[in-house]
Amino acid sequence: MAEQEPECPAGAPMWMTTFSDLVTLLLTFFVLLLSMASMDPVKFVQAKTSIKDAFGWRTTAAPKQYSLPIIPSPPKAKFSPIPQETISKYYKRIKTDIELTKLNDQVELIKKDNDTIILRINDSVLFDPGRTRLNPSSYPLLRKVADIVRPLPMLMRIEGHTDSTPVKQSGRSSNWDISVGRAVSVMRFYHRGRLFSMDRMSAVGYGATRPAAPNTTEKNKAKNRRVDFVLRSNKISAQAKQQQSPIPF
Repeated sequence: MAEQEPECPAGAPMWMTTFSDLVTLLLTFFVLLLSMASMDPVKFVQAKTSIKDAFGWRTTAAPKQYSLPIIPSPPKAKFSPIPQETISKYYKRIKTDIELTKLNDQVELIKKDNDTIILRINDSVLFDPGRTRLNPSSYPLLRKVADIVRPLPMLMRIEGHTDSTPVKQSGRSSNWDISVGRAVSVMRFYHRGRLFSMDRMSAVGYGATRPAAPNTTEKNKAKNRRVDFVLRSNKISAQAKQQQSPIPF
């Protein structure tokens, strides 16, 4: 009777298991080499130590990690700065609008310093002599001034001025009272007509303390009786706002 051949054990051969482990270790080794291609010193030391631990080659303490200095990046603005028009461009734009609306004879345009523009109107155009109530005939002019200034990113301070002639009216009225009353009347007209927002306006009266010309002749006195619309850019820093003194109203 023929001798039977021994049966092979089930599963993969023993050498196949050892070979698979070797291939897996080689694959892991090459992946580590690929990860070290960036030449990051910290990652390189960590990988080298890990390999030594895996193969039992580590006999000394692992070296300390490198301490790389971190240089903070400069702060980045959330929005890119938008270039603003200069006061000179505002001045040219207002001058063109005044010429187009034919207000040259009624409105005097003045550029003061590098941040202020003044629209000057004689008091006789807006008020009756010695009065603080607006003359209805001045309404169209005031509306045109508001239409010119409103599109610009500027604040408007309405200033009332008088000459040095004493007030002849009875009571406690003075040049200062008249100047304040006239500035407030203009501001109230703009507010009631919704022609200008309140957060962009202020009113102040100076009486005869800030003459445009010496009060020596009737012609100069007529120049001093005026209402000035002082325009300044509304781009004011928080520190500047804190330093500003309150404007008399």
